[in-house]
Amino acid sequence: MWEKVIENLKNKVETQDLEKLSLVEPIFVSEDKITLAIPGEQIKELLKSKYKNQLKESLKLIFNKLPKIELIIKTQDKDNLNSKYGFENFVVGPSNQLAYAASVAVSENPAKAYNPLFIYGGVGLGKTHLLHAIGNSIKKNNPNARVLYISSEEFTNELINSIQYKKMTQFRNKYRNLDCLLIDDIQFISKKERTEEEFFHTFNALYESQKQIIITSDKPPNEIPDIENRLKSRFSWGLIVDIQPPELETRIAIIRKKAELFNLEISQEIIEFIASSISSNVREIEGALIKISAYKSIMRKPVTLNLVKSILQDIIIRKEKMLTAENIQKTVAKHFNISVDSLKSSTRKKEILIPREIAMYLTRKITKNSLPEIKAKFGVKSHATIINACKRIESEMEKDINLKKKVEEIEKEITDV
Repeated sequence: MWEKVIENLKNKVETQDLEKLSLVEPIFVSEDKITLAIPGEQIKELLKSKYKNQLKESLKLIFNKLPKIELIIKTQDKDNLNSKYGFENFVVGPSNQLAYAASVAVSENPAKAYNPLFIYGGVGLGKTHLLHAIGNSIKKNNPNARVLYISSEEFTNELINSIQYKKMTQFRNKYRNLDCLLIDDIQFISKKERTEEEFFHTFNALYESQKQIIITSDKPPNEIPDIENRLKSRFSWGLIVDIQPPELETRIAIIRKKAELFNLEISQEIIEFIASSISSNVREIEGALIKISAYKSIMRKPVTLNLVKSILQDIIIRKEKMLTAENIQKTVAKHFNISVDSLKSSTRKKEILIPREIAMYLTRKITKNSLPEIKAKFGVKSHATIINACKRIESEMEKDINLKKKVEEIEKEITDV
């Protein structure tokens, strides 16, 4: 119904005012009365003073008589931001430094620094934290900014409901009139044609209006499977940054910061043990500290190293099961589409030699196996073969960025437990 009103007003209203009036939403309609929800006093005043007569004429045409018009200020949509996530409690290290710096820059100059900002990385590494931190910072600098955090699944569900209940105009108005859209886990819109289509137009509307878009994913745009190329292209228009699993020093800093938040006093020895036991993601570190804190609170016992080892036993056992030469061989073989047996053969064919040397390099790097043990696992004749293989891979990784990415991807899959 309101679309018809807007259509009737097209030739009677200034273009910039028409855009504002399209944000108005009818929330009650009967033969005698219409209630309009107005997003702010400015638009309400516009309707009451400048376009009062035009509105009445348009409604008269649609209703065949003039209904009573009630104007109310619409309550602002939720921004879905979590206030506990800020830049001040994000622990910065080499693994996330660029993503952090880009996020701060975007929050200080929305749509002027990097647009879109695309952050990718594995589960539990801090992508969502940065999204909320950006949103909270923008709102702090400009309380009137229209900011929305949403996951791609929530976007899809809202779209489905809007189609079902014929509320697409409201859906589009909501998303296309934001100052900043923060969308999490964009990879989940793949293979959802209508969602991809709608997000494409939402992206275009925001970008053309110079509004900030921040997107997260588990992969860089060009590696997201089954998503339209035109979306991949747009995701690459701005800055693409990644977050890697935190290094030991960063994990130690994270544990200290989280322990402080939980009012949990633990020794340096315990901090280092947790940091060396959990290397995959921040979320798992947080989960471990919650476990320890709960145990201390319930049992009222001091936190000792033996107690922590007992509490984290399931994580340690799971990790030890994964960090074996056998598992590394299986993972490398899968990535290169070759057999595990070929990794143990003596062939010098390049398609086998490079994967075999990668497997040796990773076995030496991330397991506790000694050189004699690695020698036995791969069936090689001397320790020198393993040492030289590791040196070659390290050297090649410095020169070949694609090889470096491949090795890091395999390592991440093995250690991300």
